[in-house]
Order: sequence, then structure tokens, then C-alpha cells
Amino acid sequence: MNRLFHPRRELGRTGFKAAILGIGDVADRSVPLAECVATVRRAIDAGLNVIDTAPGYEDGYSEQIVGEALQGRRDGMFVIDKIDHLHEPVAPQIEGSLSRLKLDAVDAFVFHGCSTLKDWERLAAPGGGMEQLERCVQAGKARFRGISSHNPGVLHAAVTSGRCDVVLFAVGPYSDRRYVEEILPLTRQQGVGTVCFKTFGAGKLLGDTSGYSRPLEVRPRGKLSSGGTAPGKHVLPHLAVADCVRLTLTCDPDVALLGMSFPNEQDAAFAAALECGALAPLCRQEMEDLRRRAAKAIEGKGPCWWNPS
Repeated sequence: MNRLFHPRRELGRTGFKAAILGIGDVADRSVPLAECVATVRRAIDAGLNVIDTAPGYEDGYSEQIVGEALQGRRDGMFVIDKIDHLHEPVAPQIEGSLSRLKLDAVDAFVFHGCSTLKDWERLAAPGGGMEQLERCVQAGKARFRGISSHNPGVLHAAVTSGRCDVVLFAVGPYSDRRYVEEILPLTRQQGVGTVCFKTFGAGKLLGDTSGYSRPLEVRPRGKLSSGGTAPGKHVLPHLAVADCVRLTLTCDPDVALLGMSFPNEQDAAFAAALECGALAPLCRQEMEDLRRRAAKAIEGKGPCWWNPS
């Protein structure tokens, strides 16, 4: 098989050598299970070897898809699942996820959306979620643990605690600079793996959506364009897939986790990543220009929950 991507470097201290792109959530209940499974397997065939899911993604449908896609293909894959309810007992949530995945264990369970210091402090307290998760790791339900977060301050506390092997957070043209300037260097110092999302800003940077293909409630004004004698129309600014991917890869997380729900989306992301591999990283001026364009492209499209207020 002619794979497009190959393992690149170890994911923090896990010892797992990951490809630069990861497989993000592909769940869509309007798409048949077999089609979703085929899409995931297409990404695996291309060489992507990190996959992320969560119970709350389409109410378990994502886990079902991932589990089916991994049948006969589990070897060589790093599977990340999430604990959605931060302050409820951990073991039953893990058992539910493993049942939907039809797996005995995953590679990492992470607490999903731990984005306030109060939440992290509760998780890290004696008897809290991290201690419960550590017991599940000892029982063989996972090998590693961590959090996903929308707050650089929380990530700093979690990474320096020594209790996280992997962390998930936003890196893209429209993400808080502290993720790149503070958290990425810190994770490298501490040997913590980084799996980074929001390259496309939940789709807002690529299209006219409030996130994940949801229609805009109020359409902001864009430039007036016209072609030939046709009347002009308002067009919102967008970034290209290649713009977003190149900026994220220039920041150099261990894995850039991209949502690729359909083959055409995969092809665009693959082409952009391969092109980036042949180009020099963006210089500072190019990065700043992309961030300015991203701020325009995302304007008026609703809250960007991955950036702390």
C-alpha cells in the first residue's frame, strides 16, 4: 500500500510515533454507518495513525464508527477517547465508551473540555477524576491520560502537574497565541504529547457557518463582488485549507487533528499537508498576515469557544 503519510516523531513520552495529521471526529447521523467507517479507513490507509472520539459526538455514534473502523486494524493506531462528565464517576463512563467501541482498552482517555481552573483543581484533588483515571490505567483500560482544554492557564497547570501524558488544545490561524507561545514549548519541556485541533476554526475560517456546518443566524456583511453584468452580491472572506494547515504545521504540534468527514475533505487536507511538507515553514510576517486574514474571516460568525474570553 502506498501511504501518503508516515510516522514522524514520538507523541510526548508515550513512545508512540505519530503521523503529522490525526483523524478528528467524523460522526454525522445523516450519513450511513458503513460510509462513515469507509471514510475513517480511507484515512488509516493514507497513513494517519492517531484517532480521536468522544461519547458526546453524536451521542455515541462517533465511538461506534471508530470501533467498527478499527476492527482488524487496531494495531499501529493510537486511540484517544474522552471522559465527557468531569465530576461524575470515571469508571462507568470508561466502561460505556469501551462497550460502544467494542474494545478492551484505548491508548488514552482524556477529560473533555476541562477549561476552568476550578474544574482542574477538582479533577486533581485526592479522590478526584485524575486519581480515578489513574486506577483505570492501572487496570489496563488505557495506557495514558490527559485533558482537552480551551484555556492556556488550565493547560499550564495540568502539564506541570506531571499527571498528563497527552493534552489536546487549539492551534490554528484563529487561536489564542498563548497556546503556541507558552503551552507548546512547555509540553516539549515536560515530555507531554500535543494533539491540536481547530485548524479550521470549526469550519468558520473556510465557510459561512457558526461552526461545524451550522448556518449563520445573522449574515455579516462582506465585500460586494460582481461578475460580468450580473448584479453584485456580498461575499464573506474565507481562508483556504492550505492556509490553515500550513500555519498549524508551522507551529509544529505533535499531531494536527483535523475533522475530515468526507473523502473530498480528506483529499484537500492531505494535499495541503503534503504541499506544506515541501515548503519552508511560514515566516513571522506570513504568520501575522494569516492571523489578520483569519480575524476577518471569522468575524460575525459566533463565539469561538476554544479561546478563553
